[in-house]
Amino acid sequence: MELTNGRYSIQGVDILDVVNEFGAPLYVYDFQKMERQYKRLVNAFPDVRMKALYACKALTNINVLKHFRKMGAGLDTVSIQEVWLGLKAGFKPEDIVYTPNCVSFEEIQMAVKEGVKINIDNISILEQFGNAYGGTVPVCIRINPHILAGGNPKISTGHIDSKFGISIYQMRHLQRVIASSGILVEGLHMHTGSDILDIDVFLRGAEVLLQTAKEFPNLKSIDFGSGFKVPYKPNDASTNIEELGAKLSERVLEFIGEYGREVEIHFEPGKFMVSESGYFFVRTNVIKTTTATVFAGVDSGQNHLIRPMFYDAYHHILNVTNPQGTERFYTVVGYVCETDTFAWDRKMNEVREGDILVFRNAGAYAFSMSSNYNSRFRPAEVAIQNGKAHLIRRRENLDDLLATQMEMDI
Repeated sequence: MELTNGRYSIQGVDILDVVNEFGAPLYVYDFQKMERQYKRLVNAFPDVRMKALYACKALTNINVLKHFRKMGAGLDTVSIQEVWLGLKAGFKPEDIVYTPNCVSFEEIQMAVKEGVKINIDNISILEQFGNAYGGTVPVCIRINPHILAGGNPKISTGHIDSKFGISIYQMRHLQRVIASSGILVEGLHMHTGSDILDIDVFLRGAEVLLQTAKEFPNLKSIDFGSGFKVPYKPNDASTNIEELGAKLSERVLEFIGEYGREVEIHFEPGKFMVSESGYFFVRTNVIKTTTATVFAGVDSGQNHLIRPMFYDAYHHILNVTNPQGTERFYTVVGYVCETDTFAWDRKMNEVREGDILVFRNAGAYAFSMSSNYNSRFRPAEVAIQNGKAHLIRRRENLDDLLATQMEMDI
């Protein structure tokens, strides 16, 4: 998003014109930014066979899925519903990896019927899988490397108390289950957490996975997960993808030499792909001054963007309407009927009632985690592509709230 002559724009499209056309609150995505992020990751691994799988839980709008499919990405899914969306978006089953957690075996069987790649992270489920399919359906195994990584305990998934993955200390048990049922393991996987900044931590997890891989002779792929940190604040640090690519590629090539044949490496970024492409626009309803605080109350809340309240996440906020106003301090709050705070004591250009504010980095885990709490409608979504604004999800209405409800005679 660029500021030119006092007006913000994306790909040359005036933002205030977009908000005036489609209304607020409003999610807007820069599709060119998604493409740049995808190419940046792919270009960081020129010396090895690498495939990027978009972790669609970050943002599942079907137009986003189609955009990544067109660029050549695969799809990382965590539910049968995401599998169905991926197939609907045109992904081939072999380009979809299904990595559920704590789901029923019946759901896994549904995924098998769809022909997608199955990733199992539970010995109990693996035993059931072996009993049902033996070696007729290949699987990938998710390993827990017991490495604490991630910027928040709620998004750290590779530590010893995590519910995700099969512990590396259960390898003998795992191997017995595989051998007894003749299970064909064609892939290994790990995901240690999100917002990982320290490349060495990531490489330690990768080393655990590569050492474990030597125990499986039929691997076609090794999936290192993702968790790359993106910058949320101005001048914020982020994962150096190019440095990671150089160091990990060198180690993978060494491993391939030891393993005796080539394997494809996978990454499954979600936030890295779409976070910075997303912008959430809201309208200021009221400026309320108390004895201690100046509140800017907007026409949205945690029902539309829950990350600040759920993760204590920082989203940079700009005044789109008054970008050159005098800077003042505001606590930005929503309209949900409970404590609903987006930002405390944030320094911003003067905010007036009616001004449009924008939350940056609203592409990942923003709309996808939205709800109808307080019976509020979810916002519209707009894609900016090739210098044009496209409505890709209309704003909800009362009929949408009632669509799945069945009235009874009372």
